[in-house]
Amino acid sequence: MRLRRANSVRRWAWWSLHAGLTLGAVVVLAPLVWMCLASVMPAGEASQLPPRWWPSAPTLQHFAALFASLDLGRNFANSLFVATAATALSVSCNALAGYALAKLRFVGRDRVYSSLLLLLVVPGQVGMLPLFLLLRAFGWIDTYWGVLVPSLASVFGIFLVRQYALGIPDALLDAARVDGASELRVFWSVGLPLCRPILVTLGVFTFLGTWNDFLWPLIVLSDASKQTLPVALASLAAEHVQDTELMMASAVITMLPAIVLFLAAQRAYLRGLAAGAVKF
Repeated sequence: MRLRRANSVRRWAWWSLHAGLTLGAVVVLAPLVWMCLASVMPAGEASQLPPRWWPSAPTLQHFAALFASLDLGRNFANSLFVATAATALSVSCNALAGYALAKLRFVGRDRVYSSLLLLLVVPGQVGMLPLFLLLRAFGWIDTYWGVLVPSLASVFGIFLVRQYALGIPDALLDAARVDGASELRVFWSVGLPLCRPILVTLGVFTFLGTWNDFLWPLIVLSDASKQTLPVALASLAAEHVQDTELMMASAVITMLPAIVLFLAAQRAYLRGLAAGAVKF
């Protein structure tokens, strides 16, 4: 009797949990599904009351208008270049710094790491004015260098790599040193391959953050031919605020690369995030 009651309670809990998860998934996905459907609706159909869920005559005219009349393809290419370059530079610099703080012994190592952790509580907006003045002194305003250089390293990225690198056995590194490998060779041949999961995680974080970044490219890049996709879409929204279907099409274009990247790297991304989170 008790066993039957326990099984009944367990079954009820299982169904309740999955019902709650399903409801949460529907709440999260419903706006995204409607956005995709609205992007292929004829002009004016998405604004009808009551709202329509399915387009009466699906069309790709809004996507064609974005790339033909509004030249959004150039902004898309700008964002792709900036996000890819920033990801490559950030992963390289953060991997070197995080590995050094985890596995190399030098004077002041712990103090340097503690100082970096203190910077995590400082909002990024606080340093925007000094950073802008510094970049202006270098002549990097309205250039891609002004967008890329600030992303060379991040405290969060260094923290992620360091926490993961702490789990690398010192015996592996010492064996490479005994064989005559330099520290750079040890890092390249032993440390870097073992840190691959967390580097994938960091790369996804960096790419998505740079791809969606609006404020800093808006401040640094004034030339319309160099503007990234979020900045161009903000200007587009101001001009076509009543064209719901066009706005939904632009949102789909912005969202697709992020979804493709996450799905492609999902397994390594989650594995690196979980492995790095358990060591603090």
